[in-house]
Amino acid sequence: MSWSPDEATLAAFRHLALQNAIEYEGKAAPGSVIGRLMGTRADLRPHGKVISPLIAKAVAEANAMAASDGLDALRDILEKEAPHLLEKREKKERRVGLPELKNAEKGKVVLRFAPNPNGSLSFGHARGIVINGEYAKEWDGELILRFDDTDTVVKPPLPDAYGEIPKEAEWLLGFAPHRIVIASDRIPQYYEHAEMMLKRGFGYVCQCTGEEFKVFRVDKTECPCRPNSSELNMELWGKMLDGTFKPGDAVVRVKTDMTLKNPALRDWPALRMQDTAHHPHPRPGIGSKYRVWPLLDFQSAVEDHLQGVTHIIRGKDLMDSTRKQTLLYGHFGWTYPETMYWGRVKVHEWGGFSTSQMRRDIEAGKFSGWDDPRLPTLQALKRRGITSEALRSFWVELGVTQKDISVPLSSLFSHNTKQVDDEAPRLAFVRSPVSVQLKGQHPEFIEIDVHPNHETMGKRTFDLHSKTVWIEDEDLGKGNLRLKGFADLDIEGLEATVVSIDRSDNRPIIHWLSEEQSRQGKLIIAQDGEIIEHVGQMESHAYPEGTIVQLERIGYGRVIDETTILFSHS
Repeated sequence: MSWSPDEATLAAFRHLALQNAIEYEGKAAPGSVIGRLMGTRADLRPHGKVISPLIAKAVAEANAMAASDGLDALRDILEKEAPHLLEKREKKERRVGLPELKNAEKGKVVLRFAPNPNGSLSFGHARGIVINGEYAKEWDGELILRFDDTDTVVKPPLPDAYGEIPKEAEWLLGFAPHRIVIASDRIPQYYEHAEMMLKRGFGYVCQCTGEEFKVFRVDKTECPCRPNSSELNMELWGKMLDGTFKPGDAVVRVKTDMTLKNPALRDWPALRMQDTAHHPHPRPGIGSKYRVWPLLDFQSAVEDHLQGVTHIIRGKDLMDSTRKQTLLYGHFGWTYPETMYWGRVKVHEWGGFSTSQMRRDIEAGKFSGWDDPRLPTLQALKRRGITSEALRSFWVELGVTQKDISVPLSSLFSHNTKQVDDEAPRLAFVRSPVSVQLKGQHPEFIEIDVHPNHETMGKRTFDLHSKTVWIEDEDLGKGNLRLKGFADLDIEGLEATVVSIDRSDNRPIIHWLSEEQSRQGKLIIAQDGEIIEHVGQMESHAYPEGTIVQLERIGYGRVIDETTILFSHS
C-alpha cells in the first residue's frame, strides 16, 4: 500500500514553506525546505518521491502569497499555527558573514577595488570585488573600480582589459561600479602632489643608485641627497620631466625617518622614471607622453584621498603599504582611511596561478584564452557555469580574517550547487555507451520529470518502440539493474528482460537513454590541466546555450550547443 501524508504532516509542509519564504523574502526554495524537513523527520526520508511534489506545491503557494499579500501575512499564519518556527528564526537573527565595518556612516562609505589591467580578473580578484561590493551595498555607499596601470614594464596593461574588467565586475557584483578611475589619466594630479612634497620639504629627488641607497637604508643613515633645498629638488624634478635624466638616474623619495624599525618605511620611493620610448603605455593618448610615473604606494595613497575613500580592505601582505601611506598622509595633514586585512586563500587544485603567467601562457598558445576552462579566471568560471551568486556566497562565508586559509575547490562547487540545483533540468549523457536490447512487456513510452521538485518544468518522454536502450559499459558489468524511472532488468549479455516496472529489490539504479531520444554528443571536462572530451550518447534536447543542466550520475554542466556540454562540477 502506497504511503500518503496525514493532515498534520501536510500542515508541517505548509508551515516550513512559509518559514522559508519569510527567511528568503518571498523566494522559498523546495530543496531548502526538503533539507530542513528530512533533517528533523527521519520517518519521512523513505517517502521522498511522494513528498517532493507536495513540498514544491507548498513552496509555490507560499511564494505566491508573499508576492500578493506581503511577508507579514505569512508571519500572521505562523503566529497562529506554528509560532515556534518564528521563534527559531528570531534566534538565528545575528550577524553572519562579514564583520562590522568600523566608523561607517550610512550613505557616506566609499570603497575601492584596484586591479592592474594586465589581464582578466581571476578567482583571487573576486575576493576584493565581493567584499568591498557587499559593504558598499550594506552601507548605501560607493564602490570605485580603479585601474592601477602605472607600470608599463613589469606588468604592462592589456588594452582589452579596460573594457572587459568592468563587465566582469558588474557580473560578479550584480551592479555596475559607481565610478571608474584610470590612474594613467591622472598623472598631472600625481605630479601636482609630488611638487607639493618637494616644495614643502617632505620629499626630495634622490640621485643615488639602488645599491647605494640600500646601504644607507641598512645602516640607518641619510643619503647625501636628503638635505637638498626645495629649489634644488625642483630643478632636479624638472630634469626628470624633460628627459635630461634617464631611467635609473633619479627617483623622488618621501622623507620619513632613516632610523625607523621597519627598513621598508625608510625614505621610500614615490615616483621614478620609466623607459616609455621602448615600453610605451598601450592606451591611446598616453603612449610615451610621460617619462615620470608614480609607484603604486604613492599613486594609491594620493588617489584614495582625492576620491574620498573611507575604508580600505585588502590583503595582509600590503600592511607595509598602509604604514608607508600613513606616513605620507601625516605629511599632507590628511586622515587615513579605516583599514581591514585578509589573509591568503589557497585553492588546492589551482596551485600558484598569476595573471602575468596566465597572460604569457595564453600568448604562447598553451591556453585558448582567458575563458579557457582550465584557468581560474572569472571568464573561465562563468563559462563553466559557476554563478556570480555562488562566488559571492563563497567569499562572504570566508569573511575577512587575517588567518591564511586553504580550501578545496569543492567548497566553491558546493555553493554553486545550492544556486543552480533547483532550476537545473535533468539530462542524461551515457559515456562509453553499450546498446542493450529489451525483452518482455513494458510501456511504449516512459515519462520522467524534467526536475524531481518541479512538475511545472514538464516531462522527458522516452520512446521505446525500438526496444533498444543505451547504458554505460561500466554499468553492464554490475549484474541485474534498474533503469531509473523505468524498470528492473535481468541482464544476460546484451539482452535485458523487463521483470518489474516497480522497484522490486536493491539492484543498482543507473541512468539510460532510449535509442529514439538520443544522439551522439560530447562532454568536455577540464581536469588536471588537461581538456578531456568524452564522446557518448546524449539525451536529445533543445536547451539554449548557457543553460545549466544536471547530468544524471555525473554532475552539473553548461550547454554549449545541442550536442556539446561543458562539465562544471559534480
